[in-house]
Amino acid sequence: MNIRERTQRRKRIITAHRAHGFAEADRWDLEFWQRQPPEKRLSALVSLRADLAAVTAGRKPQR
Repeated sequence: MNIRERTQRRKRIITAHRAHGFAEADRWDLEFWQRQPPEKRLSALVSLRADLAAVTAGRKPQR
């Protein structure tokens, strides 16, 4: 799945919440991920690692 397909898929299934502070956002985030099955959590981690690898590879070397 390429980045455009992933973006479109995420827009269809995204879950959002408006928090009134950092503590509330942290609680909501933790509760959200605890409700997800292990397969979904692992899939999210793999996607994040792939995104990080792409960003790291795209950076210019620092002198």
